[in-house]
Amino acid sequence: MRYLPLSSDDRADMLARVGLEKIDQLFADAPAGALLEHPIDLPRRKTELEVERHLGALAAQNTPAGQTAFFVGAGAYKHHVPASVDHLIQRSEFLTSYTPYQPEISQGTLQVLFEFQTQVANLFGMEVANASMYDGSTATAEAILMAHRVTKRRKALVSGGLHPHYAATARTLSDMAEDEILVLPADLLAQEDLIGALDDSLSCVVVQTPDVFGNLRDLRPLAAACKAKGVLLIAVVTEIVSLGLIESPGAMGADIVVGEGQSIGNGLNFGGPYVGLFATRDKYVRQMPGRLCGQTVDAEGRRGFVLTLSTREQHIRREKATSNICTNSGLCALAFSIHLSLLGEAGLKTLALVNHANAVALAEALEGVEGVEILTKAFFNEFALRVPGDAAALVESMADWGVLAGVPASRLAPGAALDDVLLVANTEVNTPEDRQAFVAALKQGLSK
Repeated sequence: MRYLPLSSDDRADMLARVGLEKIDQLFADAPAGALLEHPIDLPRRKTELEVERHLGALAAQNTPAGQTAFFVGAGAYKHHVPASVDHLIQRSEFLTSYTPYQPEISQGTLQVLFEFQTQVANLFGMEVANASMYDGSTATAEAILMAHRVTKRRKALVSGGLHPHYAATARTLSDMAEDEILVLPADLLAQEDLIGALDDSLSCVVVQTPDVFGNLRDLRPLAAACKAKGVLLIAVVTEIVSLGLIESPGAMGADIVVGEGQSIGNGLNFGGPYVGLFATRDKYVRQMPGRLCGQTVDAEGRRGFVLTLSTREQHIRREKATSNICTNSGLCALAFSIHLSLLGEAGLKTLALVNHANAVALAEALEGVEGVEILTKAFFNEFALRVPGDAAALVESMADWGVLAGVPASRLAPGAALDDVLLVANTEVNTPEDRQAFVAALKQGLSK
C-alpha cells in the first residue's frame, strides 16, 4: 500500500474502531476460492512505454468482433450503432454531466432521462420506468428485492431459462439478505412447469423471454396463475431488439419487467459498461429502486423536469432506501435513447424483422449439416443447436477458420450436461457470406 499515507498505527486504530483484529477479517464473506494466497506474479515496476507494448501484444492475441464472422450472443449482442450516436454522446454537456441535483441547471440531462424512461416504459408495455440501472443482471436482482418488499415474502422462484449470470447475481444479493431463492435446473427446451411450482410462500417468479437458449415464451398463463397466488411475475429481456417484433411482457401480464439495453446504441465494450432497464406498474412505483425523473411546470407555467422520486440511499436515509445502487448508467442510457429515437417505431420493427430473418436463414442452412440438430423451435435472433461432440472444442476449431461461432452452453451452465449444445446469435450485421462461412467452418470442425 505504498501510495496510502497511513501508518501501521493508523490502520490498527481503524480496525479497532470497527471491532476487528486483522484486515483479513474484512473479507470474511468472500468465498475462499476467490481470495489469492500470494501476490500476483507481476514485475514490481515497468515504464509506461513497456506497459503499453506489453498490453498491446496481449490485445493483439484477441480476435475482434468487427474483424470476422461473429455469431456470439448469450446476453451481449453485436448490432450496428450509427456514427451519429457516438458523435452526440461525446458532446461536452452530455459527456461530463453528473447527477442532476440542481434542476435549474440540469434541464437537458433531466429531459434526456425523462425521454429514456418513456421509451423503456413503452417498449416493456409498462406504466413507469426508472432512469436506468447498472446492467440487466443487477436490475433482475433488484426486481426480486422489490417483489419481497411489495409482497412481504422472502422467497423467489427463478426459471431455468434465465441467463445463469443473472441468476448468480440474484443469488448473491439474496444470500447477503438471507432470503431464499430457488433456481430451477437449466431448461433447454422451455418445458419446465413453473405454474405447478407456484405456492403462497413465493414473492415472485422470474422468467426470461427470449430465454438464454433463445426460446420465446408466452407469459400469459403464468401471469394469470401468479395473480391468483398473489405472486409477482418478473419478466427479463436481454435482447431488447426483440421487442420490435414480439409482444411486450407488460401486455402479457408481467408485474415488473427488467432487461439489458446494450443492444441499442451500445457496443459490446468487452462486457461493459451496459445499461440496466427497469419498469413496473404505477401502483408499485414507490418500491421501485433507482431514481425517477418527472415532468412539471415552473412558477411561470413553463414545462420543466425534476427528480420526482429518488429512493436511493444517496438521497434518503439508508434504512428507507429501496436500493444501495447509487448511480445510473447515464451515458449508456443516452446512447440507447438517441439510437432508439433515430430508429423510431418503424425502424425498430424493421431492424427486428431483419434480425429474425437472418437467424431463420442460418437455422435453415444448418439443417443440412449432418449430425447438427436445431433445438430451439420458436426463436427471435438466437437459438440453441446440438452438435456431435464437445461444443467448446468446436468453437475453438471454427475460430481457426475465421468464424466466432457462438457460446458453448457449458460455459454458462457448467455441470448441466450441456457439453454438446451451442448458442448461436445472428443479428443484422451478419451477411449471407458470413452464414456461408459459418456452415463451412462448422463442417470443417466436425470433420476433425
